[in-house]
Amino acid sequence: MMAEPKAIRSPMPTRFSSDEERWVAVVNRDHAAGDEFVYSVATTGVYCRPGCAARRPQREHVRFHASCEVAENAGFRPCRRCRPNDLPLAERHAEAVATACRLIETAEEVPDLDALAGAAGMSRFHFHRVFKAVAGCTPRAYAAAHRADRMREALRTSRTVTDAIYNSGFNSSGRFYAASSATLGMAPSTFRRGGMGEKIRFAVGECSLGSILVAATAGGVCTILLGDDPTALVNELEDRFAGAKLVGGDSEFESMVARVIGFVEAPALGLDLPLDIRGTAFQRRIWQALREVPAGTTASYGTIADRVGSPKAARAVARACASNPLAVAIPCHRVVRNDGALGGYRWGVERKRILLAREDFS
Repeated sequence: MMAEPKAIRSPMPTRFSSDEERWVAVVNRDHAAGDEFVYSVATTGVYCRPGCAARRPQREHVRFHASCEVAENAGFRPCRRCRPNDLPLAERHAEAVATACRLIETAEEVPDLDALAGAAGMSRFHFHRVFKAVAGCTPRAYAAAHRADRMREALRTSRTVTDAIYNSGFNSSGRFYAASSATLGMAPSTFRRGGMGEKIRFAVGECSLGSILVAATAGGVCTILLGDDPTALVNELEDRFAGAKLVGGDSEFESMVARVIGFVEAPALGLDLPLDIRGTAFQRRIWQALREVPAGTTASYGTIADRVGSPKAARAVARACASNPLAVAIPCHRVVRNDGALGGYRWGVERKRILLAREDFS
């Protein structure tokens, strides 16, 4: 038998008021309880998380500890199966994906899947699943989004299009031009002139939330704005696409606006429209994660940060929400504070409250 633990005490968290409640968590393999305590087994000399999948010990051999440090000071060693002194699995996955994203962003040539998986210590197939689950897109899609950002920045800052080709990491003009049309929605030279000549159709309507502006390029809906002043919404669109040609919507486009308004009034109808989403790679990761939050539910800024592999980037998530150009289509109204409070909303907290209330399908 193991010697009695050293006289080290640390207050247990308040969620569990007794050791019997902690034992129930162990019996039920409650993974959430792993943030609050660990348990040790006198006959094996190891300590585990409550959610450990190892064979359940006898109750009389179990002691509870407020932290890994307390358990180790009592003479126990960490379980090799649940690794209680390591980061939780979700955090390890998020960290691995964040590392892979940094590799993609800093490499001259995009690393292949085997290289990324090797850096994460996973098989290629497991890494691919983990990356997609955390980032909301595949490694290839993330690399393409990052290269698109580099392309846009190079076109803005380079002296010529030729310079931009090589400054953005392309080793041939053919590959650059093939990628640019799909990425930019226009010729590179047009992009360098601020989108000069790009045609954007738009229309302003009224809904129960006030004025609503919907605009679209040939690639899909690029802007949905809410507000009180229709003129201010048009001015915002003009500022965002300063070099584009804005054209009032025709009857066909008016029907698209009607679909958006219908979704605002009755979210259960759904909204299935092609979108032309423009933003940085990080913003698009955030916006994709927002689109995966089901109607009728909410997620915290921290949760979204975890899902995109940047668990410490809750504030960056908030900034991405604040710059979202597609109200309701990218549902940033479903993001709340960690304590459940509504937090801010680009188009007003009261509109956020109304949208969430309409999505309460219970």
